[in-house]
Amino acid sequence: MEILPKMKKLLVLGVGNILLMDEGIGVHAVHEFWKKKKEFDETLVNFVDGGTFTQDIFYLFEEYQHVLVLDIVRAGHEPGTIYSLDEDELVRNKKQMLSLHDIDLLDSLDMARLRGHRPTLKIVGIEPEKIDWGTQMTPALVKAFPAFMKVAEQHIKKLLNKI
Repeated sequence: MEILPKMKKLLVLGVGNILLMDEGIGVHAVHEFWKKKKEFDETLVNFVDGGTFTQDIFYLFEEYQHVLVLDIVRAGHEPGTIYSLDEDELVRNKKQMLSLHDIDLLDSLDMARLRGHRPTLKIVGIEPEKIDWGTQMTPALVKAFPAFMKVAEQHIKKLLNKI
């Protein structure tokens, strides 16, 4: 009988391009979590900067029960609007656009399923103000960033069954 390695509970995946202003908020968020990762049990959760390569990291998904993605979501609301989405909401609502990485992310989850394990997916996203060349987020997202982090942290605790 094969003994399977113990699976971690949660992967927090920040995706985006930090060279495209608001597009990089997921990566910025993961970098903030790295600064306070001592507050989290590293046997249960990993924080990963996924950049824009969500399709190339499908093998990581096999190691986790849950994946929490931090990214932008373009749904036509005010910049800085924060969204909490389950995968079925993302797929059902064709108008909901999970950044530029949504297709790759869903494909990666399907590839993980084909290899034997597909974790649940939760998305914490934020409506961007501007995606253009630049390394700074817009004032609207800088202002909303603490709230974005708070919502992400609440989901992390919930997924780790801490609240």
